[in-house]
Amino acid sequence: MGESSSPISVILVSSGSRGNKLLFRFPFQRGPESPAAQTGEGTAGPAGASGLARPGHAPWMTAARAALGKPRSRYAVNSIGDIVEDQDGDSRFSDVILATILATKSEMCGKKFELKIDNVRFVGHPTLLQHASGQISKTDPSPKREVPTMILFNVVFALRATADPSVISCLHNLSRRIAIVLQHEERRCQYLTREAKLILAIQDEVSAMSETTDGPQSPFLHILPKCKLARDLKEAYDSLCTTGVVRLHINRWLEVSFCLPHKIHNVASRFIPPEAIERSLKAIRPYHSLLLLRDEKSLLAELPLDCSPALVRVIRTTSAVKNLQQLAQDADLALLQVFQLAAHLVYWGKAIIIYPLCENNVYMLSPNASVCLYSPLADDFSCQFPGHDLPSILSKFSLPVSLAEFKNPLAPPVQETPLIQMVVWMLQHRLLIQLHTYACLMVPPKEEDVRPKAEEVPFTARLGGRSLSTPNALSFGSPTSSDDLTLTSPSMENSSAELLPGGDSPVNKRMTENMLTSLSEHEREAILSVSAAHNPEDLRVFARLLHYFRGHHHLEEIMYNENMRRSHLLMLFDKFRSVLVVTNHEDPVISVFQSLQK
Repeated sequence: MGESSSPISVILVSSGSRGNKLLFRFPFQRGPESPAAQTGEGTAGPAGASGLARPGHAPWMTAARAALGKPRSRYAVNSIGDIVEDQDGDSRFSDVILATILATKSEMCGKKFELKIDNVRFVGHPTLLQHASGQISKTDPSPKREVPTMILFNVVFALRATADPSVISCLHNLSRRIAIVLQHEERRCQYLTREAKLILAIQDEVSAMSETTDGPQSPFLHILPKCKLARDLKEAYDSLCTTGVVRLHINRWLEVSFCLPHKIHNVASRFIPPEAIERSLKAIRPYHSLLLLRDEKSLLAELPLDCSPALVRVIRTTSAVKNLQQLAQDADLALLQVFQLAAHLVYWGKAIIIYPLCENNVYMLSPNASVCLYSPLADDFSCQFPGHDLPSILSKFSLPVSLAEFKNPLAPPVQETPLIQMVVWMLQHRLLIQLHTYACLMVPPKEEDVRPKAEEVPFTARLGGRSLSTPNALSFGSPTSSDDLTLTSPSMENSSAELLPGGDSPVNKRMTENMLTSLSEHEREAILSVSAAHNPEDLRVFARLLHYFRGHHHLEEIMYNENMRRSHLLMLFDKFRSVLVVTNHEDPVISVFQSLQK
């Protein structure tokens, strides 16, 4: 995903009274080694002389073209002799061709632009410029200039045709953001017009120089050091190909921030699909916790000056031992706002979602963990925790182990701090995964039961059509209603039975029977045959929690939703162990940040 998510090039085109112009493209060939130089195509000017090459473009490709002895037309998309060159790049397209196909009509402005030609896909957001008559720039030293002649412009990213649709959508979003900022600066001080005039003047100058030199030169090589807009586009391209985080200050005034999730979310050098990140963000709950991947000081230093004060409060208040509900209380923020800020930090790769650290948490070594003795992580761990080495610590988590097993009951609480810090460090570097306890109702079948499996009614369908999905706490990318953030149990209509006096009252008996009616006769008989079922209170609690026993709700989730103690639940599991299968595995909500998903 890393290579396929990187753009091939970035292109800026404009359209106006002087026709369609390609103002800038990056990367580019550096002049004499371009195809035009080899074929003597020097009279065409800079537009035809500046071909584009991807980073690492081999010089033998140009030599192969020269050896063929076939001159190339500046208007040709591709010729027979060019098949060996740049199968998935856009250097085959001349500047004139790109200016023609990318400078769209005015009717297409303000909409997504996507064009696929052979192995290249162009994505942009053409934008119309609406100049006020007689508008005078406040910063231009020459107020008597002519009225701007540019009608529209388009910032285009060239991608491989096989690029993932989510990558295409993200780069269109970046093109739209840059276009909005350029449109604003054009209306404010005609920034784009001034930059375009500078670029066109340099292109004319280089074109004139090429007539007196051995061959044409690329005008873009001369544009970069003189044009701030060209350097910004180059910086955007370089950032997309490396970190995936783009931070631009257009005209040293407005900031453009962008994150390509395909680049920053990865586990063991494998990228996490953005769809998996979105599903995880939709499923976060108040009992989850936010774990920052970097220290507080460096993270606050990266924030813009005009960032939300609430975001600063969340970063300063969050802790690996606090759940999101406690974080909202300590930061004096609404829970919904904490959810949104947490999702923001996760999306930008600054934090991950975990379950709060406590002594009952069970961890084990991640299958993707690097266990090399002399890995860079081992050196970082030794610097962070002197006297400890990473392989020795990781060996303690070869099998699932709870943090309580590392606790010395006679030691003071101060000695527990290094252990917590080491566990947090290993979670930040995806070296550990957490296992949760799940319970699933599994009644042994009768010996005489020979009914085919195809006729079996699903357990979820036998629960009376009741919704078994966990309530959605966060709708990613859309407003979330306050109803989605209710902290009460999904089964509050049954929880009220606990308030009725007398566990064996007729009302409680009737309610227990009603909850068991969703089961088959054989399942009811198996549950009622358990010795613990003779206790009306235990049977009523088991029946109330029945919809959790399908292997999709872990112990901590049941504790939170039903306001029950861990010991009470574990005791209930033990009493009904003949009809319950208890397993331990990862929570699908947070496992996306810890291990690779298929």
